[in-house]
Amino acid sequence: MTAAEILKKYWGFDNFRPLQDEIVQSVLNGNDTLALLPTGGGKSICFQVPAMVMDGICIVVSPLIALMKDQVENLKAKGIEAIAIYAGMGKREIDILLDNCIYGKIKFLYLSPERLLAEKVRERISYMNVNLIAIDEAHCISQWGYDFRPPYLKIKDLREILPGKPILALTATATPFVREDIVQKLDMKHTQVFVKSFERRNLSYVVFDLEDKHKKLLEVARNVKGCGLVYVRNRRETTEIANFLRRNGIAADFYHAGIEKDLRFKKQEDWKKDIIRIMVATNAFGMGIDKPNVRFVIHLDLPDSLEAYYQEAGRAGRDEKRAFAVLLANKADQLILNGRYADSFPTVDEIKKTYHYLGSYFQLAYGAGEGLNFEFDLADFCKKFSLSVMKTLASLKFLEHDGYIALSENIFLQSRIMFTASHEDVYRFQIENSGYDPIIKTIQRSYGGAFDGYVKIKEADLSNRLKISYNDVITHLNRLQQLEVLSYLPQTDKPQLQFILPRADQMHLDIDVKYIKLRQEIQIEQIKAVLAYASAQTCRSQQLLHYFGETNADPCGFCDICLAERKLEELAELKDKIDFEIVTLLQSEHYGLDELVQGINTGNENDKIDRIRELLDAGKIKTDGKKYYL
Repeated sequence: MTAAEILKKYWGFDNFRPLQDEIVQSVLNGNDTLALLPTGGGKSICFQVPAMVMDGICIVVSPLIALMKDQVENLKAKGIEAIAIYAGMGKREIDILLDNCIYGKIKFLYLSPERLLAEKVRERISYMNVNLIAIDEAHCISQWGYDFRPPYLKIKDLREILPGKPILALTATATPFVREDIVQKLDMKHTQVFVKSFERRNLSYVVFDLEDKHKKLLEVARNVKGCGLVYVRNRRETTEIANFLRRNGIAADFYHAGIEKDLRFKKQEDWKKDIIRIMVATNAFGMGIDKPNVRFVIHLDLPDSLEAYYQEAGRAGRDEKRAFAVLLANKADQLILNGRYADSFPTVDEIKKTYHYLGSYFQLAYGAGEGLNFEFDLADFCKKFSLSVMKTLASLKFLEHDGYIALSENIFLQSRIMFTASHEDVYRFQIENSGYDPIIKTIQRSYGGAFDGYVKIKEADLSNRLKISYNDVITHLNRLQQLEVLSYLPQTDKPQLQFILPRADQMHLDIDVKYIKLRQEIQIEQIKAVLAYASAQTCRSQQLLHYFGETNADPCGFCDICLAERKLEELAELKDKIDFEIVTLLQSEHYGLDELVQGINTGNENDKIDRIRELLDAGKIKTDGKKYYL
């Protein structure tokens, strides 16, 4: 089938969006390709369609586990075989999934970059019939990018394992310098580069420098019809602002990564269905949420970088109708942003201490822990050792860069089971242990395929069907695992931390000091760019486009700066018209004030009187106290 036929059959579209067709053809021609498509530009189509045209499997590397899971579910719903491997999965589960990629009919294997660090994964990839390597959020490979992820640097190893296979690198936000860095870090050859303009003609960028942000927030929410997103700095603010909006009669809710999984999902769905009009959130909300009718995105704090701001603001107006990106910032925010910068850089000693505390927290002996995966509660860890959350997060990032650990974001993994004993052995076990017969039969009837691989289960469903307590279900499953009848992986909703290397003592911990200094320089430049955007008096859209390398863009005509300039131009035009009418009238005869005002057709009464006064002050017209004349 051709690319166009695949697009129609599986996605139902008659035509590709701008640049998609060119990117797909470049990939099909075997070229290494870099594609920059703004948020909502349809990046996934660019690798999914060509991978479906070609024989073999496409490997997709993505840092966003929630996004990977969504894409896998969407592909499966279309009848396309896809799987994802990420932190938190058991070794046996990963083994089975990798075997399915080698011997089965899997078309897409999604991997988190951390998984590429595992020797087992790389070895098994070498046996796969790979047709394409797709790198999503490719800016994460550049230390000059706004969201650098050290494990991304290992992606280049795939080139050695799979020589000659084309790479497609995709991102929504990258400056010209970062684009060059992506090409270099991925060792891309004769790269075809496709860049869709970052311009959003329907999006009005607005910045307000004011003290009372709450008042302006209400004003925007009441004057702009439709649903919106409000981004705030921390979890506490999400609750406070949502309550403030509700007190003022606006249907609002709050969202952050610390909320329990089912409730997070419900809030997300309520917002998607417009039950909730405004969602107040940290930047944990929004990735991969393709809601086209968002009319406004408001930032109550200065963002850390223009890349992050462009991506978050870009969630407004994906339906191409008029939408607003509003930044509420004042002088205090500038001090806070600079303060956050100072707080986010730990010393080498602080990084070493954080590593030492990790070993104590997980009770690891020196020389132990290599390859081990742990659920990681950052808040509990910081509380236990009296650490700053900001500095601890930064320390973990530096430890990740230096190859000691790998850290993933919050992820919900549903409980899974798989029978490890054969059909015959399970049947024999049921006869010999009749107490376990009901739960084994219920699993077999309810969850097909549990002998072939891991299947998702819900303990609450088993509890209802067996008429036993939830805790009894868990006890039975754990006991069946001990008896080697099945493998049971309980659900988790925590970030995952993996020790890449055995635990080292502080004396033998090698921290890359040059890299820390480089990150400091990069962050200073990013903060300067944000502060310049917030305070400049040139078109907001032009500023953003210039930052992303589009230096010849025209003023947008709709941002706060352009509208203010247009208002001044219109005012000047109005004055000129009134002046012309006054002079024309007074050329033929003298007029009293009331007669003169009535004789002018342009403007309102105040405009006319203001112009008469100004012309009088300038000596261009005169009066004898009763009449006006030239």
